[in-house]
Amino acid sequence: MDLATSMVIAASGMRAQTSRMRTIAENIANANSTSTEPGGDPYRRKIATMKTDFDRELGASLVQSDKPVEDMSEFRQQYDPGNPAADKTGYVKLSNVNPLVEIMDMREAQRSYEADLTVMGASKAMLLGTVDLLRR
Repeated sequence: MDLATSMVIAASGMRAQTSRMRTIAENIANANSTSTEPGGDPYRRKIATMKTDFDRELGASLVQSDKPVEDMSEFRQQYDPGNPAADKTGYVKLSNVNPLVEIMDMREAQRSYEADLTVMGASKAMLLGTVDLLRR
């Protein structure tokens, strides 16, 4: 594998992690949402997914973000009979987003992004070193 290919692979990983962080940010933004109608469902947490595609031209597998899937876990419930979104028993459904889990996922995505960035930097440095050697 040449250095340019490693840079393309790392760039595909960075794009995938950026998409993952965008999904996580959307989850955090909607963590405290409720339904707009009585007894309705609030925002449902989304889980970022990724897939690999083999690039014949490069001869390497690249990672791509795939369509996020919804987390089908139960919604939290809170007793609040005065809330307009409360059902007949006075309970309001709250989003199934756990901000602590989302922050941990965000940190993991950030570390993966940084690892890909390190690979890009190392590949660039090696390419520049090669060019310098060829100039001499």
